[in-house]
Amino acid sequence: MTTESDLPATGRRADRRGLHWGPIGVAVAGVATVALTAILVYPLTQPGHRTSADGLTPEQRRSAERAGLPGSGVSPAPSLPPSPSPSVSAGASPSVAPRVASRSGGKPVAANTGVIAGTTLTVLNGDQTLSADNAVIANADIRGYVRIIGKNVTIRNSIVRGGAARCPAAVIQVEGSAVIEDVEIAPASPNACLDGVWAGATTLTRVNIHGTVDGVKAGNDVVVQDSWIHDLTYYRTGAPGGGETVNDAVDTRGRRRVTLRHNVLHPGANANAAYQVTQEGGASGDVRVENNWLDGGHCVLNFAHRGGGPTPMTGIAVVNNRFGRSSMFVCPILISTQTTLSANSGNVWDDTGAAIPAPDRHD
Repeated sequence: MTTESDLPATGRRADRRGLHWGPIGVAVAGVATVALTAILVYPLTQPGHRTSADGLTPEQRRSAERAGLPGSGVSPAPSLPPSPSPSVSAGASPSVAPRVASRSGGKPVAANTGVIAGTTLTVLNGDQTLSADNAVIANADIRGYVRIIGKNVTIRNSIVRGGAARCPAAVIQVEGSAVIEDVEIAPASPNACLDGVWAGATTLTRVNIHGTVDGVKAGNDVVVQDSWIHDLTYYRTGAPGGGETVNDAVDTRGRRRVTLRHNVLHPGANANAAYQVTQEGGASGDVRVENNWLDGGHCVLNFAHRGGGPTPMTGIAVVNNRFGRSSMFVCPILISTQTTLSANSGNVWDDTGAAIPAPDRHD
């Protein structure tokens, strides 16, 4: 089972939030036993140091927002209390919902990510805590937060909406291990403290995430593939620690064995990066970014050594990706002065097919 230390830490443009891994809620009784068959710092290495409305630089805000992170020694900000509901028993033996036919490949868009068109969804009201190993929820409209404690839990062909605003929080939080496929994350109460997924030991496939601050905070042993993470929401105020949010489609801080494959990652206006890697939680490495469509942010990919990991930070492969030109500094890849890419090949501009320039390098 993934431990708390494996879960992604937060922080950012001074790194915003401190993740609070306290209970998100508990499940509607018997969820795991019902087959619903009818139916997831680095002070940004960026070309300039901007200040927020409160006068802090990104670096200062990132440090301030580490308050409350696991292992920081600071008590986290309290979350809103979850709505009471009975927990799914750890000993439950859920029936397994049949696997739906997957869609054809191609560039991930609305038509081939999230819930399969024509599916009838069963509404599950309230927060769900999934503690039974091998539990499966399929074809569901989950109107609450999801916390996964069990091992090898599956959420399939469903929409997850979260609930009333909490700070900080994620719509889906994985503390065990999970498979999340053909799922849309569409927050019912978007706010400056809400991310899409916090996860370790998880594979996300054909997932459609939008409207959150970060798409995925990826811990150890995470694969994101064939997914569409887009149109994240930027807030000038209200992030954990105060001030503005720092939006990344995917964010890794001191974690290893992360693969991003065949996704569209475009966090939207005012974002930080399509993918940000730092070492605030320890050593980052064994990271692979391949065959994606990437765009947005200050620089599209941002790899920065700062944190508790060794230098140079290495073990990062960026291969065969297609880049858009809408990043603030027209900067496909940014690496810090103590970061080395182990592979950097086959990366081109999406509109022309021409090779992108060498990475920008500075702290």
